[in-house]
Amino acid sequence: MCDEITNREDKAWLKQHGITRRQFGKYSSLAAMLAALPPVANAAYVVDEDVEIETPDGMADAYWVRPSTGAHAAVILWPDIVGIRTAKRMMGKRLAQSGYAVLVVNPYYRTHRGQVVEDGQTFSTPGVRDMLMPHARSLSPETCVSDGGAFISWLDAQPEVDTSRKVGTMGYCMTGSYVFRLAAAYPDRVGAGASFHGGGLVSDADNSPHKLISRMADDAGILVAIADNDDERQPEAKDVLRASFDDAGIFGEVEVYADAQHGWCPLDSAVYHQAQAERAWNRMQLLFDNHLKS
Repeated sequence: MCDEITNREDKAWLKQHGITRRQFGKYSSLAAMLAALPPVANAAYVVDEDVEIETPDGMADAYWVRPSTGAHAAVILWPDIVGIRTAKRMMGKRLAQSGYAVLVVNPYYRTHRGQVVEDGQTFSTPGVRDMLMPHARSLSPETCVSDGGAFISWLDAQPEVDTSRKVGTMGYCMTGSYVFRLAAAYPDRVGAGASFHGGGLVSDADNSPHKLISRMADDAGILVAIADNDDERQPEAKDVLRASFDDAGIFGEVEVYADAQHGWCPLDSAVYHQAQAERAWNRMQLLFDNHLKS
């Protein structure tokens, strides 16, 4: 999870790998990062726009990107604690090029419209954590489910969405748990999900995400990509998750990604690990292809 311990661990990881903050800033151009990624095979031409979606709590702003022709399986992309920004839009666009109708949402719409943090800033940038926490506190398991239901309803009304196929969902950091909550709350519509360095997936709480697995659709598939340092802090979590998936008879791929720090997947993360981020992305895409396209 994102906290002061994570910040210290990030600094130690960067030092261990011989990367200074100045070097990270120099090489973290989003355009350069995207250019370094493998090209999308048979990439679809996509169209995109900013949209507003009515929820029980107001109008949520989001980025809507999809192939220019046809109807496709829909995917909801929930950003990490840093919120919606250029990097997340680029990740959504990349998935759309693979044939999905992608909605990148602003989870903070109740307290802030659009991007909260400037491009190039990360959670560990001085002052950013204090800036983000009031927005993060506006969210809860209940808002996740109510927002998610509104987003699914909106997607189902779009001609570019194939409603005969189930919806996918992907979450990072604090929204990694949203993958579990939506799949459990809407088993008739959510068929696959991917949680990347998700926080709080296993706890003693009655509504702990791992306790919701039995409520998911029988044919659902979930990817849980765990950061190396998160596993060190809670080593039993992976075993509890695996056992919960097995007990429910639901496909769950649970893996700890070696040398990957909490937050390693987003393109603009201070601890972005391209090789492991690409492996996690490819596992997600295979899961979506098998559970949403097939």
